[in-house]
Amino acid sequence: MRYSTISRVRNARCIDAPATLKRSGISPAYRGFIVKSLLHMRRAPASNGAAHQFHFEAPDVPHSQSAQIDEEPTSDSTPSETPGPSPVNPPLRPVTPLHAVQLTPAQANGRAVQLADAAEVERMLDNEELTVFHIFRTFDYSVNLLFYPRELKYFVALLQDDQLWRVLTTSDLNMAKQLFHHMQEQATRLADDQTRRLQLEAHNEQLKRLIAESETQAERLRQSLQRTSAQDQTVTSRQHQLRKEVAQLEAQRTAAQAQLNKMHRQVHQLNVASNEAIPHMPR
Repeated sequence: MRYSTISRVRNARCIDAPATLKRSGISPAYRGFIVKSLLHMRRAPASNGAAHQFHFEAPDVPHSQSAQIDEEPTSDSTPSETPGPSPVNPPLRPVTPLHAVQLTPAQANGRAVQLADAAEVERMLDNEELTVFHIFRTFDYSVNLLFYPRELKYFVALLQDDQLWRVLTTSDLNMAKQLFHHMQEQATRLADDQTRRLQLEAHNEQLKRLIAESETQAERLRQSLQRTSAQDQTVTSRQHQLRKEVAQLEAQRTAAQAQLNKMHRQVHQLNVASNEAIPHMPR
């Protein structure tokens, strides 16, 4: 009769049972029975960590050729090597029992965050059963962090046009804050297009206003240039007319001056002639 002990502990060695039994000289039929027993032991659960013991009856196999399952050497050996002698009945080794591990109870679906029923949340909002912790709004989107005191739950709701869109629930405040910041970033990304649209509309309105002002200024400058050009033409024409008049007046002055000089000469001649006709009176 042979007892083989396989221990289910963390540091137990992994042995090649078929090769070990073959090297020990056990018959093929008996080796198959031992391997099946070992496989059955492997599938059976170890409840308290104790070692499994198997009772093998081998009346035809001498003790000197029994399988050395528990005393398998740690170093690798080739199939050509001959195993050394082993004791007939090796003593059983003590096995340390396994200790229970404290497990943390999981959530209902294994996650700390769950999808909430939007209709139920709306009902609780209408009944004023929820307390508002934080509100974030950007354009048509808003994010609310709500607290349900009755069940110590937190709801993080994403709304579009004041209508519930997505609602998540958790029992941890830190997780609720993380969800709030996450939805806040999501709402900001969703509102980026509206932000860009308003910026472009304002920019386009500014450009239109600047274009109108530029057109008005250009029209004033155009009118000023036209007025200046008209005045320049008027002044040029007047200057030309004045020069003609000045030339005419200068010709008239020259002619009048010549006539005056001629008259002065005639008067002088007449005076001389008159003086010669007067007799000389003695002194």
